[in-house]
Amino acid sequence: MQIARSIQEISLDLSKGCCLTIGNFDGVHNGHRKLINRTKEKAASMGVPSVVVTFCPHPLKVLAGSHAPALITDYEKKLDLLEKIDVDLVLLLEFTRELAALEPEEFVKSILVDQLKMKELVVGYDYAFGKGRKGNFELLSALGEKFGYGIERLEPVMINDAIVSSTRIRDLIKAGKVWDVKPLMDRFYIIRGTVVHGMDRGGKLLGFPTANMRVRDELHPKPGVYATWAELDGKVHKAVTNIGYNPTFGNDEISVETFILDFDADIYGWELRLNFVARIRDEKKFNGLDELIEQITSDVSLARQLLDAPEARL
Repeated sequence: MQIARSIQEISLDLSKGCCLTIGNFDGVHNGHRKLINRTKEKAASMGVPSVVVTFCPHPLKVLAGSHAPALITDYEKKLDLLEKIDVDLVLLLEFTRELAALEPEEFVKSILVDQLKMKELVVGYDYAFGKGRKGNFELLSALGEKFGYGIERLEPVMINDAIVSSTRIRDLIKAGKVWDVKPLMDRFYIIRGTVVHGMDRGGKLLGFPTANMRVRDELHPKPGVYATWAELDGKVHKAVTNIGYNPTFGNDEISVETFILDFDADIYGWELRLNFVARIRDEKKFNGLDELIEQITSDVSLARQLLDAPEARL
């Protein structure tokens, strides 16, 4: 797979045209993968490259600023997931206000047709783009007749009687319903970061040493305690993760702390990936250390049971 951050970076031969899909693909969920796999399938039948066009930054980061929703996947993670699908080219176009101001016809002709040589376009059921979101399926179809490309619109992917969408996944994560996210993405939700020094209460006071994370991802589950799989240096460990403010100790800043089961090593500075499997409980304030230790012991026992289930395996 080639990744290009501008049209000028493309080294792939597009002289015979391409089959293309376009979108933000935040989360690279099952609906996105259906689009991309259909694009690959059609490209193979046509004997042309498969191309995914996406944007950086996310358009809402430019248009809505601080009101934009948190990303499910940052650009690094999104590209990693797209690479596993193995399309021929991912074009990561820079999104600017100037690009947003383009009329749909101008965008299609100048970028998709003239420069990328698009012969076939695959879009989702609700896709629209361009100034005023005027670039809907009806307009794209009319432009296809004008510029000589075909277009196919796919029906939404439905799971548990609801459409799979980035908004639905984001809402579930924010609500702490991480178990419900897996069937929509075919994977657990992951946050990544570096292990840093914290208050060191877990080991010294409680007997449960925790890895504190400086998290890179924008979106994290609702505060609470979770059964997680911790990935360190290519190895996977059972873990219990607390997201919150540690109310027993009166913390003001949110933290992500993970007790890795059956593990004892100095991992400061290491990269840690947490796969969120199931929510165990809300965060709460305890009357003393003994009560807190008893609860953590119970959390660890429940996490082992949850992670031992066949459907919870990584």
